[in-house]
Amino acid sequence: MDRLAEAEKVEIISLMDNSIDMLSTINRTEVKTFKEWMKKPLKLPIAEHGFSMLVRVWTKGEKHVVLFDTGISPLGIIINARRMGINLSEVETIVLSHGHYDHFGGLSAVIKAIKRENLPIIVHEDMFKTRGSEADNGTIRRYPAFPSDCEVKPAKYVKTREPYLIAGGSILVTGEIPRETKFEKGYSRHRALINGEWVPDPWIWDDRALVIKHIKGLIIISGCAHAGIINTINYARRITGVNKVYAVMGGFHLAGKEDEKRIGITVEEFKCIKPEIIVPCHCTGWRGILAIFEAMPDAFIWNSVGNLYQL
Repeated sequence: MDRLAEAEKVEIISLMDNSIDMLSTINRTEVKTFKEWMKKPLKLPIAEHGFSMLVRVWTKGEKHVVLFDTGISPLGIIINARRMGINLSEVETIVLSHGHYDHFGGLSAVIKAIKRENLPIIVHEDMFKTRGSEADNGTIRRYPAFPSDCEVKPAKYVKTREPYLIAGGSILVTGEIPRETKFEKGYSRHRALINGEWVPDPWIWDDRALVIKHIKGLIIISGCAHAGIINTINYARRITGVNKVYAVMGGFHLAGKEDEKRIGITVEEFKCIKPEIIVPCHCTGWRGILAIFEAMPDAFIWNSVGNLYQL
C-alpha cells in the first residue's frame, strides 16, 4: 500500500445522524454546532436513523471532498445539504461503510445531485448480498436491496477488499478489518440469502472505516463498526504504522441486547487508547454513549446533525 499523506487541515460535517440538538452547548474549540457556523439558518436540518459524514481534507495545497455513507431515506441527505449550504457537486468520491440500507438509502439521489461522470463509489463485493435479520420467532426480515451497477450510472462502483487510498492519498479506506478481540464476535441474528436459503451472516466483512493521518494522530471514522470499533482502531494503527489516535467518531454499534454486553470492556479499551476526541453516533445507543461520557468526559463530544468538526 502506498503511504498515507498527512493532512494539513480536516473538516467533517455531520450530514446525517439519529439525533439533532440545536440548544445544547459544546465546550470544545474543535467543533461548532449548526447554529454557530450557519449563523441564521432559514431552516433546520433533519435527523433519521441513518448516517453520513462529509469529509474535507487539505493536503499538499489541494482540497479533497469525500462523502462517507448516504443515510437511510432517499432525500434526507439532499434536504440537509441544501439547508447547510453544501453544494454536493464538490464531492469527488463516495465511500459506503457497509451494505446496510441505513447507510446507502440516499445513494441514488446523491449521485444525481453530484452530477459527476464516472463518480467513484468505493464498495466491497459483499455489499451486494441479499440480507436480513432473524426475529425471536425465527422469521426473517429482509433488508432493502443494494443498488445494482446499472442503478448508479453515470457513477461507477470500485470494488475492493484491500486498504484503498483516495482523495489524493490523504484518506485511507481500511478494507476488510480482521476480527481479533475476544469480545467483538459478530452479530448472530444477521442472515444472507445464499442459493435460496437464509444462512448465518454474522461477520459482515464489507464493514470498513475511513482513516486520516493528522499531525496529532489518526482520525478514524466508522459507519457502524460491525467489525468492532476496537478491532477497527487496532487495524487502522497497524496499516498506517501510526499508534497515536487523535479522534474516533461514528457508529460504534453498542446498542441492542447482544451489543450492550460489550459496552464495559469497549469503554475500558477506549481509556487505554486515549483519543483526544471521541464522538459516538448512530448505532452506539444511549447506554453506550452515556458510558463513554462518564468514563471520558474531556474527550467526549455529543454529535448532532449539523455539527462541524475542524481538526
